Amino acid sequence: MMPAGTLLDSHLTNLAAALAPYRGCEPQLARWGAQLARRLAAGGRLLVAGNGGSAAEAQHLTAELVGKLHHDRQPLSAIALHAETSALTAIANDYGYTDVYARQVRAHGRPGDILLLLSTSGTSANLLTAAHAGRDAGLVTWALTGPAPNPLAGACDDVLAVGSPDTQVVQELHLVTSHLLCEYVEQELPAALAASTQPAPAEPAPAGRLPSGPVRTGVEVVLDGGTGQQVDA
Repeated sequence: MMPAGTLLDSHLTNLAAALAPYRGCEPQLARWGAQLARRLAAGGRLLVAGNGGSAAEAQHLTAELVGKLHHDRQPLSAIALHAETSALTAIANDYGYTDVYARQVRAHGRPGDILLLLSTSGTSANLLTAAHAGRDAGLVTWALTGPAPNPLAGACDDVLAVGSPDTQVVQELHLVTSHLLCEYVEQELPAALAASTQPAPAEPAPAGRLPSGPVRTGVEVVLDGGTGQQVDA
């Protein structure tokens, strides 16, 4: 029988304490999943970044999107920025480590794309710089952090903050978040793909513009009997 107060017991106690409030994140996860599905279905991209264990979780998330979580489907565009090792080290060498993600965001991000930044502390300078670069470039910025308020939460458009003082528990629930986000994306993807392939409504011709159609050339002469005949000009 396991004695009380072991490392496992302590860890599971902390995890259980964080699970109850985490259940309240479901509406946000569903909203994020639907928004991400629409963006990816329309040809957009997800950029993800983190440091240390959060970098590993970022790469886990992008692998599920480029590959699959449950069922076969089209690949989705998602990049874990730390995995671009040559770019990462070149930027760090030439510009400093604070810019390793921000410069990649400016290179790869397009308006409307989504930037997801993972940090247990919410204070990492390179993630804060990336968040500002993303917002300046017109990306939607999301943060996964530990307890809020924190600087990264304040720098992003939306945040899912795990309110546990235990860094390991925060990372574990960030992994749960990644899996659930992928599940919501795959659930919403068929509808998002159908919507993205609908033809755009025809735009009315501006005032004063002739209607489209074949253009007739020459001079039309009306002969006796009211018959119209085309004569080359």
